Amino acid sequence: MTLSKVYQPKEIEEKIYQFWEKSGFFNPDKLPKRHKKVYTIFLPPPNVTGSLHIGHALNATIQDILIRWKRMKGYKTLWLPGTDHAGIATQNVVEKELKKEGKSRFDLGREKFLERVWEWVEKYGNLILTQFKKLGCSLDWSRKRFTLDKEYKKAVNFAFYHFYKKGLIYKKERPINWCPKCQSALSDLEIEYKTQKGKLWYLRYPLKNGSKKEKFVIVATTRPETMLGDVALAVNPKDKRYQKLIGKKAILPLVNRELKIVADELVNPKFGTGVLKVTPAHDLKDYQIALKHDLPLISVINKQGKIENEKIPEIFQGLETRKAREKILKELEKRGFLEKSEDYEISLPTCYRCHSILEVLPSLQWFLKMEKLAKIAILAVKKGKVKFYPKNFEKIYFDWLENVKDWCLSRQIWWGHSLPIWQCQNTGKDFICISEVKKCQICKKCQPKRIPDVLDTWFSSALWPFATLGWPKKTKDLKKFYPGEVLSTARDIINLWVARMIFCAIEFLKKPPFKKVFVHPTILTKEGKRMSKSLGTGIDPLKFIEEYGADALRWGLSWNLTGLQDVRFGKETILMGRNFCNKIWNASRFVFLQIQNSKIKIPKGNFKNKNLTLADRKILKELKNTIKSVDKDLENFHFGKAQRTLYDFFWHKFCDFYIEKAKKQLRGDKTKKKQTLKILVYVLVNSLKLLHPFLPFITEAIYQKLPLQNKKEALMIEIWPKI
Repeated sequence: MTLSKVYQPKEIEEKIYQFWEKSGFFNPDKLPKRHKKVYTIFLPPPNVTGSLHIGHALNATIQDILIRWKRMKGYKTLWLPGTDHAGIATQNVVEKELKKEGKSRFDLGREKFLERVWEWVEKYGNLILTQFKKLGCSLDWSRKRFTLDKEYKKAVNFAFYHFYKKGLIYKKERPINWCPKCQSALSDLEIEYKTQKGKLWYLRYPLKNGSKKEKFVIVATTRPETMLGDVALAVNPKDKRYQKLIGKKAILPLVNRELKIVADELVNPKFGTGVLKVTPAHDLKDYQIALKHDLPLISVINKQGKIENEKIPEIFQGLETRKAREKILKELEKRGFLEKSEDYEISLPTCYRCHSILEVLPSLQWFLKMEKLAKIAILAVKKGKVKFYPKNFEKIYFDWLENVKDWCLSRQIWWGHSLPIWQCQNTGKDFICISEVKKCQICKKCQPKRIPDVLDTWFSSALWPFATLGWPKKTKDLKKFYPGEVLSTARDIINLWVARMIFCAIEFLKKPPFKKVFVHPTILTKEGKRMSKSLGTGIDPLKFIEEYGADALRWGLSWNLTGLQDVRFGKETILMGRNFCNKIWNASRFVFLQIQNSKIKIPKGNFKNKNLTLADRKILKELKNTIKSVDKDLENFHFGKAQRTLYDFFWHKFCDFYIEKAKKQLRGDKTKKKQTLKILVYVLVNSLKLLHPFLPFITEAIYQKLPLQNKKEALMIEIWPKI
C-alpha cells in the first residue's frame, strides 16, 4: 500500500468525512474507554438564514482544533452543534420572498405566514451546518439542536416564568428603539451606527418674559423634527453662561408650549450652544433627564415613522420625519426662529438586520431588570470563574454591564418564541402561563388571548449552553457535559450574547456556562475593509475549499491567529497551506516506500542510545521540543505560533534535515537501517498526530494508508504525543 504521486484533496476529503461520521467518534458516548475526562464546546449557533462565511470558517476551525486536540489527549469531547431561529433576520428573508410575489405577511395572516417560514427553514435552515462538514468540523450531529425545538421552547418558557415570578420582568411604556420597517422594538445592542454628513441647526426659543437684551435662547439640534415633542430646555448646572436661566421658561416655536428650563449634569456644555432641547419621548438621554425632573412624555412620531399628534399644527400631521424636517425648517426660517446651520457629521442609528434608520418612541414593552443580573456576571469574571483571552476584552464586558439598562425583551414580529403572557378579555389584565390556556386565570370566564409579541432572539440564545443539554430537566447530558470549557466568539457579541449567557447560567445553574472565552480576530479584506456580502467585499470560503482543499483553508485562516485583533485576509496563507500539504504528502510517500515490505509496528520511542546517530538524536530532541511547545501554545490559544513551530519542524527539521540524513543511513548496515526506519516512522506518525487538529483530512488519509500493524481505528482517536 502506498500513496498516489500527487495529493488531490477533492479525492479524499468527502470520503474521509464519511469515514469519520460512520466511525461514530464525533459522539463522546462512542469514544474508547480511555476517554474519561469531559471537554465540551458549544458551537455558537449560526442563524438558519446563514451560509458559511469566512468568519464562521475561522471560528469553526479554532473550535475543531481544540476538540481534536483534546480528543487525542483522552478527553470525552462534545462539540454540540445547532442553529438559531434568528427572529428578525429570518422573518425579513421570508418577507422578501413574499414581496417578489406581490404579497406581505399581513396578506397571509400570522398563522399562514408562520407556515411559510417553517417551510423555508425546512428547506434552507440546515445549509450552513452541511457546509461545516466540508470544513472538516467534528461536531456531534446526533445532538444537533434548534432554538425553536419543542424541548427548547419549554426551556425558554421556564426561564421567562422564573424571571417573572422573581419580579425581574415587568411591563412599562417607555421610549425604546423602534424599527419602522420591521415594526418592532430593538434593544440598544441591536443597533448599528452609520456615520454620514448632516447639519446642526441653531434654533431661537423665545424666553417667556425675556428682556430686550435677552429675547431668545439658542438651541442646537441635528433633528429639528423632534422639537414638536419638546417638554423642556436643559443646561449643565456648572455652565456659568446659563445660571440665570435655570427655573425660567421658554416658548416652543411653532407650537407655543411653555418649556421649563432645568439644570442637569447629563447636558454636554460643549455641544452646540450648551442648551439642550428635552424631547423625552424620542431620545433616550432626554428620557433620563425627564425622569429626574418629572417631565411629561409627548410623542409626535408614530410607529410608521410619521408625525402624529393632535396638539401640533395640522400642516405637519402625517408627514414622514424627513419631509417634516424640511417643512419645519421652512416655517422656522419664515417666522424668524432659525438662527443658522452648519455642516455636522452625525451618527445615525440603524436596524442591525434591515438597516433602516431607527426612531426612538414610547411603546408598551416587556423588560428584564438588569441591575442584579449584571452584578453576578461582573463577579464571575472578577473572581476568575470566567477568563477572557485576550484579557483586554474584559473591558468591553465590564463597561457594558456597569452601565447596563433594563433589557427590552419583547419584539413585535411573528417569528420566534411567543411570550407566555395571556390577557383577560374582560379586565385587560395580563397573567403568565407556560402552557396552553383554556380558562382565564383572572375572571375565570373568558377565553383569554395570548399577547402577539415574541421574545428577543438573544433571550433564547442566552440559554444555549444548558437548554441544549435538556435543561430544565436534570438530564444525564446536563450532568455530564455542563459546564463547557471554552467559548470561541467574535468581539461584537460579547455583550449581545456572552454576558447574557453568563448571568443566565449562574442564575439557573449556579455555575458559569464555560471557563474561558477566546475572542478571535475579525477578518478584514486585504484593504482593511469589513467583509460584507451586501457591500461586495465578502469572501466565500467554499470556493477556496473547492480550489485548494479544506485543510489549506484551515491552515491559512488559523495561521493568522497571532494576537492581532484584526486580520487582513489574503489567499497567500492558503496557498502556503496547500504547499505544506503537498510537502507532508511527499515526505510521507518517501517513508511509505521505505517500509512497504517491512513488518513495522508504530515505535514507542524507546530507542537504544548506543545505536543512535547524531542526526537521530537531533530529530528526536526537536520532536520532543515541538510537542512541548505545541501543547503550551494550544493551552494559551496561540494557534498561529503553534503552526509556525509545526511548519518549521516538519519542513525544515524533518524533511530538509533528517530525511536527507536518513537516505544515507538507510544504505548502511542492517542495524542502522532498522533503527533509521523506526525513527522515520516514529517521527512521521507523531508529526501526523501533532498536525491532525490543524490539517485533519490529509493526516487521516495518510494514517489510514500507513502499512503498520498497531494502528488505531482512526487518527482522530490516536493518543496525543507525550514528551
